[in-house]
Amino acid sequence: MRTVDPHRLTGAYALHALSPEESVRFERHLAGCDACAQETAELSATAARLGLAVATATAPGMRDQVLRRITTVRQETPGGPGQGRRGRSGPRARPVSRWALAACLAAASALGGTAVWQHERAEDARAEAHSAARTADEIAAVLAAPDAKVRAAELAGGASGAVVVSRGEDRAVFVASGMTRPPGGKVYQLWFDDRGGMRSAGLMDPGRADQTVLMRGAVDGASGMGITLEPEGGSDHPTSAPLARVPFPV
Repeated sequence: MRTVDPHRLTGAYALHALSPEESVRFERHLAGCDACAQETAELSATAARLGLAVATATAPGMRDQVLRRITTVRQETPGGPGQGRRGRSGPRARPVSRWALAACLAAASALGGTAVWQHERAEDARAEAHSAARTADEIAAVLAAPDAKVRAAELAGGASGAVVVSRGEDRAVFVASGMTRPPGGKVYQLWFDDRGGMRSAGLMDPGRADQTVLMRGAVDGASGMGITLEPEGGSDHPTSAPLARVPFPV
């Protein structure tokens, strides 16, 4: 049996096209290959979005337009130009039914709409995957920075957190574990503490208890960070008392 380079199986794995044995072998490979793991994640995201595709409804009046226009299409008669192309001794072309033509045109119209829809969704998925990969790279740069420093903190409800700061990268990463789900219509928002003034640093995912968040914006001399509970979508300024305030490590 021919051995296939595992680096070429990312697409087949994302589409569940490998046998159970091949999947097991490829997953062992994924555990030690960051490049394949990232590519597989991107392809899986794209495949998932494409799987949601449904036929797009045709434009209003499309059926009437198709039926009206086919009355102007002249059918080829036996012995006409089409026969000449195959030679007089060849089989005679069958005339095309106007109803078959109408069905083909209508199907092409519907499938064309679906193809456009699928292309747009695929482009969205690719953009999201690239954005996630870029964020992961930025998080890794902060965590691996030579000057990275960590400050741990206890959060409300038994949750724990830690902030990693790199002055050289001018970025900060917040890592949370055991966060309770916020009430409906609310979200946890992160803030830079600019020595008393609070500057938004982005929102946390309300559906995840454990997460690593690249704080939005530069550290820019901030002395610490805070977390507040805000209306869904976030606020320009804190509207509640901080659930936690964590000074940045010196």
